[in-house]
Amino acid sequence: MQKTDLSLYNNHPYHPGGNFLKRILWYYINIFFFKSHLFPFYGFKVSLLRLFGAKVGKEVEIKPGVNIKSPWHLNIGNEVWIGENVWIDNLVMVTIGSNVCISQGATIITGSHNYKKSTFDLITGPVTLEDGVWIGAGAIVNQGITAASHCMLTSGSVATKNMEAYTVYQGKPAVKVRLRTIE
Repeated sequence: MQKTDLSLYNNHPYHPGGNFLKRILWYYINIFFFKSHLFPFYGFKVSLLRLFGAKVGKEVEIKPGVNIKSPWHLNIGNEVWIGENVWIDNLVMVTIGSNVCISQGATIITGSHNYKKSTFDLITGPVTLEDGVWIGAGAIVNQGITAASHCMLTSGSVATKNMEAYTVYQGKPAVKVRLRTIE
């Protein structure tokens, strides 16, 4: 029976984007201004994201404790709320539409590993959260997922498949539980 051998791991096809200096600079800015609870100023954080290549709309609120891996792989619409301790692990593009709420402790993941290969190869896939999506507290959105317009992923749920518009998803893995009606 074949075994995993991490000494053979090679993520050669993956390119993190940005040059080495930019990545190192962002690492420290992320630690001191985003992950820190000492700088709760939204406008300042938005300016830093734009400086590092993110496309960010108007009235975006980024709470303390947020961790963003690669701002150059981030596109955020207008009127977006990103709650405390959200982790956007964007090895590749994450697109967040307008009027999206990502609640406290949620995780957006764009990478994983191929557990079927002994080399444990890196797998990446972009994540898209369309307009009006709500990702509940502590929920996880896995790589390659599209959350269609105004769908909802409830607290603690794990999205492993695309989610349909105006639908509420719940569970591990998340399944459709009802339509989302907005009055």
